[in-house]
Amino acid sequence: MKQTINIFWFKRDLRTIDNTALTKAVKENNKLLLIFTFDNALLNDKHYTTRHHNFINESLYDLNLFFKKFGCKVHSFEMNIISLFEELKSKFNIEKVFSHMETGLKSSYDRDLKFKKYCNKNNIEWIEEINNGVFRGLQSRKNWILNWNNYMKKKIRVFNPKVEDFVTLNKKSQFERKIIKPKKSKFQCGGSTYALQYLETFLETRIDKYQSNISKPELSRINCSRLSPYIAWGNLSTRYIWQRAKEKLNHGKSKFQINGFTSRLRWEAHFIQKFEMESDMEFRSVNRGYEKLDKNINKTHIRAWENGETGYPLVDASMKCLIETGYLNFRMRAMLVSFFTHHLWQPWKAGVVFLANNFLDFEPGIHYSQFQMQAGETGINMIRIYNPTKNAKEHDNEGLFIKKWIPKLKKIPVPLVFEPWKLSEIDQEMFDCKIGFDYPKPIIDISKTYKFAASKLWTIKNDIEVKKESKRILKKHTNSDRTAFDR
Repeated sequence: MKQTINIFWFKRDLRTIDNTALTKAVKENNKLLLIFTFDNALLNDKHYTTRHHNFINESLYDLNLFFKKFGCKVHSFEMNIISLFEELKSKFNIEKVFSHMETGLKSSYDRDLKFKKYCNKNNIEWIEEINNGVFRGLQSRKNWILNWNNYMKKKIRVFNPKVEDFVTLNKKSQFERKIIKPKKSKFQCGGSTYALQYLETFLETRIDKYQSNISKPELSRINCSRLSPYIAWGNLSTRYIWQRAKEKLNHGKSKFQINGFTSRLRWEAHFIQKFEMESDMEFRSVNRGYEKLDKNINKTHIRAWENGETGYPLVDASMKCLIETGYLNFRMRAMLVSFFTHHLWQPWKAGVVFLANNFLDFEPGIHYSQFQMQAGETGINMIRIYNPTKNAKEHDNEGLFIKKWIPKLKKIPVPLVFEPWKLSEIDQEMFDCKIGFDYPKPIIDISKTYKFAASKLWTIKNDIEVKKESKRILKKHTNSDRTAFDR
C-alpha cells in the first residue's frame, strides 16, 4: 500500500525563515516531501543563464545544510513538474501540494496553469500562499498600500519542524539533480546564510550612508543593502527584512535612513504587483499607444552597448561591472536603459533580455515594469533621458568607478576621464590611451540624440491613443490610498 504524503514545492522562496507555505505544510498530518525543479521555465527560458542556475544551486545547498539535521533534504530534479508528479505518484499517494504564488514570466505562468489542471484532474489539493505582499486577482489598487502594510506587520511564525515531519526518496530518480557545494565566485553567493549576513551588516553599519551614496556607482556597492538577489530568489522574505529594519528604529538607528530603505521595499512590491495584474507587458508596451514608435534595430549600436564599447565611460563601466558582478545600483541601471532606448533609439524589446541575463537579481515584475518606465513608454511617468557624462561628474566625481572598470582610462585625470574624446593627441600619448584604438570614440552625439528622443517622446505623449491608455493605466495601477504609505 502506498504511503500518503504532502509535497512542498520550492519556487522563488528558497528559505525556511518566514516561509508561510512551508510552516503550514509541516503542521499537516501527512509527512512532507521537499522538492525543487529545474524545469523548462528555468532551463530553457531565454531570460535565465548559468549565473541564475548557480545561485539557485547555492540556495538549495544552504537549505540542505539546514534540513540535514532533520534527516531529509530538498530533492532537486531536472524535469517538468507534471512529469515529476507522475513519477512520484507511482511511489506515493499525494494528497496536498504547498507553495507560494509566483509572479513570473509567461513560461512559469503557463507551467502553473497546466499544473493546476493536473492537480484538479488527480484530486490533489494545491495550496498557494501570498508572496511578499503581492496579491493575485486584483482589478484595481484600492486599499493596496494598506493591505501591503498590514501584511508586512503580521507576526512571523517560527518554523520549528521535527524529524518525523518529513519523508525522503529512498531510491534516487534518474532525473534527480545533484546539488553541489558552491565554489568561490565573482557573484554574491546564494542562500539564507549569506542573505542574513548581508542584512545584519547593512542594518548595523552600512545603512548609515545609505541615502547619501545610493546613486553613486562605486559607494552604493557598500552602502546599499545588496539584498536584491536574496529577495528575488526568496532567500529572505520582504516582510522579514521590513520588520528587522523597523526594529532598528527602537535601537537608535536613523529614521531617515530606515524609512528610505523600507519605502523602497514597498516600491518593489508595487512594481511586481503591476506585473501581476498585467503580465503581458513582457511582450508589449504597457501603454499600447507606444507600439507605434518607429525604432529600427541597429545591430552595431546594440553590440557596442552590450560590450561596454559606446565611448561613454560611465555607460561602458556600468555594463562591464554588471557583466562581471551581476550587480548595479538603480540609477546606473536606469541610465543603461535610457541610453539604449533614447540615445541609441532602440526598441526596449531588443535590450530587455540581455539585461535580464546579467542581473543576478532578475525579478520579472520589477524588470519589465522598470524597463518600460525608464524607456518612457508608460505615458504616466516623467520622461527621463539620462546624460551619462553629467551623471559621471555628479556621482563618480573622482572617476574611481570608471577607472576601476575601464583600466585603459586609469591614467586620465578628472575631468577629462568623463569625456576622453576631448583628449588632444599629445594627451593621448601622455595618458597612454589612444581614442579609437584603446578606447572607442563615442558611437553617437548625445546632444543631438537627446533633442531627437525628447521631441519624439513628448510628441507621442500627446497622441490620442497614448492619452487613452494613460487614463486606463492610472485607473488600474495608481494607489488611491497614498496617505497609507509607510504607516
